[in-house]
Amino acid sequence: MSHRQVMKVLSGLLLGMFVAILSSTVVSTALPRIVADLGGGQSAYTWVVTASLLSMTASTPLWGKLADLAGKKVLVQSAIVIFVLASAGAGLAQSTGVLIAFRAVQGIGVGGLVALAQVILASIVPPRERGRYSGYFGATFAVATVGGPLLGGVITDTPGLGWRWCFYVGVPFAVIALAVLQRTLRLPAARRPDVRVDWLGALLVAASVCLLLVWVTLAGDSYAWASWQTAAMVGGSVLLGLLFVRVEARAADPVMPLWLFRNRTIALSALASLFVGVAMFGSTVFLSQYFQLARGESPTTAGVMTIPMIAGLFASSTVSGLVITRTGRWKAWLVAGGTLVTAGLGLLGTMRYDTAYWQLAVYMGLLGTGIGMMMQNLVLATQNQVSAEQLGAASSSVTFFRSLGGAVGVSALGAALSGRVSHYVEEGMAAAGIPQSGAAGGGAIPDLGSLPGPVRQVIESSYGHGIADVHLYAAPLALVALLLVLAVREVPLGRRAVGE
Repeated sequence: MSHRQVMKVLSGLLLGMFVAILSSTVVSTALPRIVADLGGGQSAYTWVVTASLLSMTASTPLWGKLADLAGKKVLVQSAIVIFVLASAGAGLAQSTGVLIAFRAVQGIGVGGLVALAQVILASIVPPRERGRYSGYFGATFAVATVGGPLLGGVITDTPGLGWRWCFYVGVPFAVIALAVLQRTLRLPAARRPDVRVDWLGALLVAASVCLLLVWVTLAGDSYAWASWQTAAMVGGSVLLGLLFVRVEARAADPVMPLWLFRNRTIALSALASLFVGVAMFGSTVFLSQYFQLARGESPTTAGVMTIPMIAGLFASSTVSGLVITRTGRWKAWLVAGGTLVTAGLGLLGTMRYDTAYWQLAVYMGLLGTGIGMMMQNLVLATQNQVSAEQLGAASSSVTFFRSLGGAVGVSALGAALSGRVSHYVEEGMAAAGIPQSGAAGGGAIPDLGSLPGPVRQVIESSYGHGIADVHLYAAPLALVALLLVLAVREVPLGRRAVGE
């Protein structure tokens, strides 16, 4: 296929990806206000994000397997419909519990779009050319990521609209995406009626991940980290994980073929994606909270202030994709990306509520540039190792681990943030001689505008220091990702599509 033909096919797919990412990020700057309006606390804030990541993580391998067995066009259209319906439901939510439930359904649609986009791309483009188009996916991700918070801030701050419209804004784009996909996406059917989907394996991996996330979110708050609840939940999660491995080893068509991980490149790429997910999702989620609660900015301004990170992601994903297409070499980009992510997180770990913005911009730029170099290229390295029949399962496996890292990272870092903010609030109030009664801590999202000046300064300082700690905790995980990609053996990209 010529470049023009490929872009015609991918136009609707890129628009669908844009819708999913935009509708996910558009709520990021509005989250402090959403959770406050619905009467939630830091735990609810974390779970509004984690719920969609969790369902995306659990459903991604299943979408990938379905792509190996059924028509990809119908699947990607179904994913968009699921996402749009869940978005409308989230906009009508009257409590954090209902909102979290609809966000979980949203994640199922996002899981389909993310997994299927990579599979369809690999089905029509040779590995050597795939870097170029992966760069387009990265650019789409960046534009939607920077546009989402900005649009969400404007919607939230505009009288007569409010945060509920953040969930409705993606609906028109989704309708257009469906129409474009119907017209432009032409793929041969790949049905294998003699094969059944491994539903038991999908259920076990979802249950194992869910139990682990519930433990991470509640530990240290509802019960101690060292407690019988911790032992029960961690033990249960490990047991379910072992059962999943046993089922996959015996299944005729496993949802996540274990033999894939005998390949060193796939295994290391998957593990690296796990730690990249922590950096990517954890940082983007809590940076918005930092600008609003540590610096007192509006949702719109908070979105604008994250532009350096997204600009770095946009530039690096596009440039790395073009260069990889010309050279066929990808490992150097992964190594450079891992180095920048580690450095960016470490430097963000030094910020405080009054840190000069130009410093924050440099730190965010480094982090975004590193993420852009790693995110798509880890998938690219994996796809280069498998045949057409296993393309869906292999691609979704890497995406699964990235989503898993994001879900566990947001839950764990959110729990850590709640504890650190409460600690710093207690210290700050005691140092200032202010009574603790009525002071907002880590359990509730504060309304800075209603707080007296001295109390507000303590709260802003506490959130600034606490969110810095979160980035500091994530930095060693990024270092692990760097060590993993250093151990990957580079195989130059080929020039034939998987179906040829």
